[in-house]
Amino acid sequence: MRVERNIQSLSEGKNTETYKALRYTGGRTSEGVLELIGEEPLLIRVEGRPFSVVMRTPGDEMAHAAGFCLGEGLVDGRDDFLTLGYCKDLDPNVVEVRLRPERKAVIGDILERRSFISQTSCGICGKEMVRDLYQKLEVAPNDFTVEADRLFGCITRLFQSQSYYPRTKGSHAALIFDRNLEVLSFAEDVGRHNALDKAVGKAFLEGSLDKACLLAMSSRISFELVQKAARARLQVLVSKSRPTSLAVAIGRSLNLTIASTFGGSELIIFCGQDRIGGNKNVSEPK
Repeated sequence: MRVERNIQSLSEGKNTETYKALRYTGGRTSEGVLELIGEEPLLIRVEGRPFSVVMRTPGDEMAHAAGFCLGEGLVDGRDDFLTLGYCKDLDPNVVEVRLRPERKAVIGDILERRSFISQTSCGICGKEMVRDLYQKLEVAPNDFTVEADRLFGCITRLFQSQSYYPRTKGSHAALIFDRNLEVLSFAEDVGRHNALDKAVGKAFLEGSLDKACLLAMSSRISFELVQKAARARLQVLVSKSRPTSLAVAIGRSLNLTIASTFGGSELIIFCGQDRIGGNKNVSEPK
């Protein structure tokens, strides 16, 4: 696989921008400058054809595209890529993906039904698509456990890793750990799907994704995020927000652990309780 590593194609100023704003506090108005997180489109082209357009924070384009391709089922391993890089004009908002012929031969249905699973905001509709989603995912193994109290530390580590959120209050983040809760990769983006794609893509391209066990996210866990986590062979998903009902349904069918933390002291586990030890702070689903 030939990968064109990220060039410094976009300045830091493109990742965030400053705007004047009025702040109303305690009956008093003041003017100040706020930093907002940037957002630009990224076109992912596969085999010379547009496959998907996502809105994201500029940066980590190669990792973003790699994680996206893994999550969509376009690739199973790094060797499935023939090339991965910017378009011929080096436009940082366009990534070109070329696959090996033997890989293309087994994913013709995905290439024809471009981006039928991952939609950045509107999700999927219909029983047929949900059926398709299940068919492309594998049941997670049961070879990882984590103490309940340590999950709070994972969420704390997630927020400590964020650089955009303290300044902009407008980003999502994903942090991937191995079975020893050592950090494998981190990403932050205006979109929660993008943050996960980037974090997965970094570990994927570095060859460490096979060590990944636990995902901590700042956002609500939706079925799309469960799909992407399952494709990355993660076993535990924990976040600060409750998951959707479809996310839990899919998580249960795939033997995943999905949990949420609240207030730094309460943990709610929605499925996969067997992977969580030390249940004194754990609330069962109601």
